[in-house]
Amino acid sequence: MGELGHDLPECPIARFLVVLEGPWATLVVRDLLDGPKRFTELRAGLSGISPKTLSARLKRLEETGLVTRTAYAEVPPRVVYELTEAGARLKKVLDTMAEWAERDLPLRLDTVRR
Repeated sequence: MGELGHDLPECPIARFLVVLEGPWATLVVRDLLDGPKRFTELRAGLSGISPKTLSARLKRLEETGLVTRTAYAEVPPRVVYELTEAGARLKKVLDTMAEWAERDLPLRLDTVRR
């Protein structure tokens, strides 16, 4: 699998979590569900992400076949990131996560129902 440099776990859930490490990769996918975006557009939509972290997450998503990177020979250079078919299929996963959070996860942890 590209430059990951190691085998991924056998467990599908563990494999999912390795590829979508931390919140940033998942949020990048979420933002790309709306269509192709440039690096600056992604960064603007992800408050608090550093350029280094965004670059690393995009590279990992590209290595795992979830995102494509297209560089256009223009001045100034233009690079566009877009979900592959496999990446776009994550929409169901993210929709399910959002539905669960809306239903079962309060906005404040001190209001958790027991």
